[in-house]
Amino acid sequence: MADLSDVLAVLATTAAAALYPNGSGQACAAGVACKVYPGWPNALQLDTDLRAATPICQVSIYPLPAERNTTRYALGWQQASINTATLVLTMAGQAVTVGGAVPGASNPHVVMIAANGKPYPYAVLVTDTLASIATALAALVAVDIPGTTAAGPVVTLPNTAKLLAARVGVTGTGLLEQRRQERQIQIGIWANTPANRDAISKVLDPVLAGQPFLTMPDNTGARLRYVRSNMSDALEKDCAFRRDLIYTVEYATTLTEVETQITQEQLNVSAAVAGVLPYNPVATVYG
Repeated sequence: MADLSDVLAVLATTAAAALYPNGSGQACAAGVACKVYPGWPNALQLDTDLRAATPICQVSIYPLPAERNTTRYALGWQQASINTATLVLTMAGQAVTVGGAVPGASNPHVVMIAANGKPYPYAVLVTDTLASIATALAALVAVDIPGTTAAGPVVTLPNTAKLLAARVGVTGTGLLEQRRQERQIQIGIWANTPANRDAISKVLDPVLAGQPFLTMPDNTGARLRYVRSNMSDALEKDCAFRRDLIYTVEYATTLTEVETQITQEQLNVSAAVAGVLPYNPVATVYG
């Protein structure tokens, strides 16, 4: 899910990338060393950094109280991501060949052979091999279709069987947006001189202004908008020159769940005279 803490972290990462476009090991684009972090400055550390022989300015990312609910409508569950299948089932005549690579634990697979109107699914184990997957599938099919065999990664059904399909199913992530809110965020610039304050502002503000959306950890988009800017020299005696860039971030509060692809369907068909109970099952149809 996307939380306020995620918003602060993403903004801090964005600001750090603007100040250090070539990485933190290289020179700052503002010409002065900077610390960028979510949260409010520690007064003692701030004073130490600004008064150091080689000053270090700070950029703090902190939420202001101003917030409003911007929820518009419910979207329901949406597909956020889907894993890539590493296994492949190939049909040729009465044979199905298991190919590809056995997936890891983070990418579970289900393989399925459909024959004579019935599916035979198998949940792949991380300890499997292509040959053991074929053996497991053949064993499932052979219960109803004697003569089904496996040799290496190939499952072969007898000529009397009707081979209908061979499928691979994987998992993915579903996302539900529960609400949406807009929060004012203060990007505080704390510098040892007015010149350094201005230099940092001139780097940060255009980058933030030119980035209308932030990508949250759950892959949802957060709208970034400029509100205002404040400047203060009230702490001049403490060697601190401050400027605040105020932006609003509109982001979603979400839930996520693991979802599994459907490799087969089952339809139970019943027959009955209108208004008469019970219904008598007639057939089970697989797809």
